[in-house]
Amino acid sequence: MMYGVLPDVFSMVWQSARSKWILAIAAAVMSVSTHQAHAQGAGLGAAGELVDPDILRVCADPSNMPFSDQSGEGFEDKLARIVAEGTGRKSVAYTWFPSINGFVRNTLGANRCDIIMGYAQGDELVQNTNAYYRSSYVLVYRKGGDLSGVDTLADPKLKDKRIGVVEGTPPTANMAKAKLMGRAKVYPLMIDTRAMPSMAELAMRDMQSGAIDAAVLWGPMAGYYAARSDVEMTLVPLIHEKGGQRMIYRITMGVRPSDQSWKRTLNTFIKENQPKIDRLLLDYGVPLLDERDQRITQ
Repeated sequence: MMYGVLPDVFSMVWQSARSKWILAIAAAVMSVSTHQAHAQGAGLGAAGELVDPDILRVCADPSNMPFSDQSGEGFEDKLARIVAEGTGRKSVAYTWFPSINGFVRNTLGANRCDIIMGYAQGDELVQNTNAYYRSSYVLVYRKGGDLSGVDTLADPKLKDKRIGVVEGTPPTANMAKAKLMGRAKVYPLMIDTRAMPSMAELAMRDMQSGAIDAAVLWGPMAGYYAARSDVEMTLVPLIHEKGGQRMIYRITMGVRPSDQSWKRTLNTFIKENQPKIDRLLLDYGVPLLDERDQRITQ
């Protein structure tokens, strides 16, 4: 999630809300006994808790495509099955919880699972593995229209356009700097996607209907819904922004701060399976970027 970011992100949008829980989680970790700390080091859940080492326990949103879904169709769901196989697990078990305040506290922090499949690098509520992909916010518009060639929010062609953006996400700062917020359509940040479509899906519908001219969305969500649009869309990673908020994020797997051995196991898995992971993400339309900000296409 930017979680799948929280970017859902793709995780990133929760960072300020989650921060108040870090002291509580840290205190809980420090209270673990020496025997319990040893058990935690294996990455198999809470000490004193009977956890089947043949099962990969995953925390995820039950309705957050393209990241995760109870149907198992999200790319993080499929990645979880690859991780289970690659780390010697026989199956995957889920703790489902919506992408709202308290996600980490009620899942990973409560020892109900051992991994969050997608988590933005740098959030202190979890321990991050090495990044398994790098993506960005993107500008999305109809292919072949008068916005062709636009690759930055400072482009004058956007001045009279109505642009969709999710409130509180990094692009809003850059849009404000470019004086684009006055005409913007702002979608709510925190929603329960079990009850309503994701904001990326709604933005794509609005572009198809002509309600907005363009949208600025987290890349993995935009890529997935653009591929399913009745209208051909152009996705432009916002890699040329000057000043304002950063648009590019590394996405990791999140584990408990005490699960050092488990983190090392996952880092080895990521290194050995990066080409397979890239293929999976590209199948879902994720705009992947290498360390030079070049698109990864195969």
